[in-house]
Order: sequence, then C-alpha cells, then structure tokens
Amino acid sequence: MTKLVLRALFGCMMLGLVLTPARAADCAGTISEDEVLKAEDSRYAAQAGNDFDAMQRLFGDDLVYVHSTGVVDDKASYIERQRSGLHYRAMRRSNVKVRIYGCLAIITGNGSFDVTQKGQDSTVSLLFHSIWAKRGSTVQFVSWESTSTPPKP
Repeated sequence: MTKLVLRALFGCMMLGLVLTPARAADCAGTISEDEVLKAEDSRYAAQAGNDFDAMQRLFGDDLVYVHSTGVVDDKASYIERQRSGLHYRAMRRSNVKVRIYGCLAIITGNGSFDVTQKGQDSTVSLLFHSIWAKRGSTVQFVSWESTSTPPKP
C-alpha cells in the first residue's frame, strides 16, 4: 500500500512539473545520462565547496527542495540555508538509476551526506530523487525529494 501511495504521489509531482507551462517552456532538447550525472557531481562539488556562484547557475529559479525532515526550500531559501551554516563536508551517492524523459532526467538512489549544522557533525543516509531539466545548452537542478533510511544493523 505504501509503495502505491508513493508512486501516485511521485506521478502527480512529475505530471505537475511537466504540465506547468512556465517550466515546460524552459525545458527543451534531450538530456543524456552522462550530462545529468556530471551536473549532479558539479552540484555536489559546489555545495561541499560553498561555491554559491555555481549553485546560482546550477539551481533552477523554480527549484523545489524537499528535505527528509519535510522542510521545503526554494532556490533562495536553500542557498541561504547553506550561507547560514549548513555545510556539506562530503556527498556520496550509490545504487543510482537515471531515467530520461526528453528534456527531464530523474536520478534515484541512495545518498550518504556528511553535514555540519549548528556546530554538530552528522552523517545522513537518504533515499532520494533528484530532477534536472535541460534548458538551452545547460541543465538545471529543479527538484529534490528525500527520505531518511534506517541505519544498517
């Protein structure tokens, strides 16, 4: 039952992303698996290096970032969260599957992120969807959804 609900929720989210005219107009061409994985690597490097200029370029103005805690950020608030002390020390992904839908790519996988927030170091293990859109000659990060995974016994 839970899988069915999650699939329906994800389907509605994707349908909304694809059918929203402002976003659809900005999305053109075909994105490749190599292109999106390189872009995701660039995002990880920008975030771990606090490269706010790179984040500005990589993140779409329409970014919706849903944290595993349920907190939702847009582009400005997510970048501000990092400026204000959230620091990614390392970002790793595994068990990745990339699905291409024309100008959109969805990366699904497991992530392990070493973070410092409010002076506290931790490692966060997540299951995630990262969505990228081809816009002109570049790709932009437009959506993130994650959920915590339980620690391994």
